Amino acid sequence: MSIGKPPLDNAKLDRIVAEARRASEQRELGYRERALKMYPWICGRCAREFTRANLPELTVHHRNHDHDFNPADGSNWELLCVYCHDNEHSRHIDHVRGAGYDDAKPAPATGNPFADLKSLLNRKGDH
Repeated sequence: MSIGKPPLDNAKLDRIVAEARRASEQRELGYRERALKMYPWICGRCAREFTRANLPELTVHHRNHDHDFNPADGSNWELLCVYCHDNEHSRHIDHVRGAGYDDAKPAPATGNPFADLKSLLNRKGDH
């Protein structure tokens, strides 16, 4: 008889995952509904306007990237279209990973594209 881990209770795991998803959806609906009432339905980056027909394409972006920080005054939210929202998160990921190019110094130029220009011009005048 081997001593091992107890068998997984898949039903319990499924309940836990389902409950976590419901809680997340409820939190999202809460701040999304509040943000849509608080702000005009316009993307904060590209200024695209939204109506009820295309409202699902307007997302709530958390400015500090903390989805659990939802102050009642909406100061951590901005409405962005799905394209600008994806772009903002890509930029944030690049920044966190250190892909910012602000600190990188380009190598100095070593070639001179006009180094032989005078001789080329003189040769052309000889013909």
